[in-house]
Amino acid sequence: MSRSDISDRTYDVIVFGATGFTGRLVAEYLATKGKDAAAQGAAARPLRWAIAGRNAGRLAEVKAAVEAIDPACASLGVIEAASEDAASLERMAGQARVVLTTVGPYSTRGEPLVEACIRAGTDYADLTGEPEFVDRLLERHHEAARARGVRIVNCCGFDSVPHDLGVLFTVTKLPAGEPIAVEGIVRAHGSFSGGTWQSMLEAMSHPGRKKREARSDEAQGARKVHGVKGRVRYEKGLRAWVCPLPSIDPQIVLRSARELDVYGPDFQYGHNVQVKSGLQLVAGIAGFGAVSVLAKVGPTRELLRKVRSPGEGPSAEERARSWFQVTFQGKSASRKVVTRVSGGDPGYSETAKMVAESALCMALDRDRLPARAGVLTPAVAMGERLIERLQAAGIRFELLEG
Repeated sequence: MSRSDISDRTYDVIVFGATGFTGRLVAEYLATKGKDAAAQGAAARPLRWAIAGRNAGRLAEVKAAVEAIDPACASLGVIEAASEDAASLERMAGQARVVLTTVGPYSTRGEPLVEACIRAGTDYADLTGEPEFVDRLLERHHEAARARGVRIVNCCGFDSVPHDLGVLFTVTKLPAGEPIAVEGIVRAHGSFSGGTWQSMLEAMSHPGRKKREARSDEAQGARKVHGVKGRVRYEKGLRAWVCPLPSIDPQIVLRSARELDVYGPDFQYGHNVQVKSGLQLVAGIAGFGAVSVLAKVGPTRELLRKVRSPGEGPSAEERARSWFQVTFQGKSASRKVVTRVSGGDPGYSETAKMVAESALCMALDRDRLPARAGVLTPAVAMGERLIERLQAAGIRFELLEG
């Protein structure tokens, strides 16, 4: 890649948005696990990292909290920067190998940081689940990032790391050169933060994405990649209902499949959620539909924003009771496999771990990553090296059958 050397940057990773609910969890994870995570990389030295945000007082509180976890964090960097202050973003991006951002909604606040990272030659990781934002980055910034040798990696949390890397893990268990079909089935128990609620409302407020996404499901040269239209059905083997899950995850999986030959000459993917009972299914569909409609209307969207404010989130006790499982059923012409990715609290504890390990992977494992740049998916940017990091961090990737 054409980027100039960044080995002399002050920090390996900067956590932008460290005073938010998820950002603070990321900072606490790095304080607790940063030494071990850095030890997996090529750099035989302590992790150099910093926290960043717009409020100096709240940054000081976060620094005090991580110092209580690890006294070595007394030397932690603290940077004041704001999404609407382009100069502060430039200064911040120029100090890091990787900027990790938890500041959303990304559709309204994320693009200036992406631009600053591309100009600075700095890799970038975020937690967006907003299709509109990812579409915009692909259209406006992919070529510039590729020319600069910069990795702009979206969806590095529960959206969409377990699904994107889970499918990659699955296809590597199937014979090369054969058509492959994979279905992902999600089960999870957890709550959500104010930031996630605000981002979801932002994503729902933008109609008209389906045409752009449909155009992307085209043949790539001799290879074909396409999504599978799901249907609501009862699965006897699961003793549960299964229905399509309207998230960004299938879009990310299909983008990875277009880029990587390991997904075979003809790849298809379906993405579903498992629900215990028909009553839960009906209630869930009705609730999602109502919120989706109301989010498209300005006055009702503003009322919905008040349901949960940014910075709010589930307690440590609630997170400890939360979990996720994503089961993948993969088949080629000659073999079938069943795999699973699973872990703890999907929305926050594990999401903080996933995005932190993604940033560490790009910062410390550069020589072990694919030579790719641009607006990328986690599987394309980091692939099996990120799977290894996540396994070491306690997220399970298992081959159950086949």
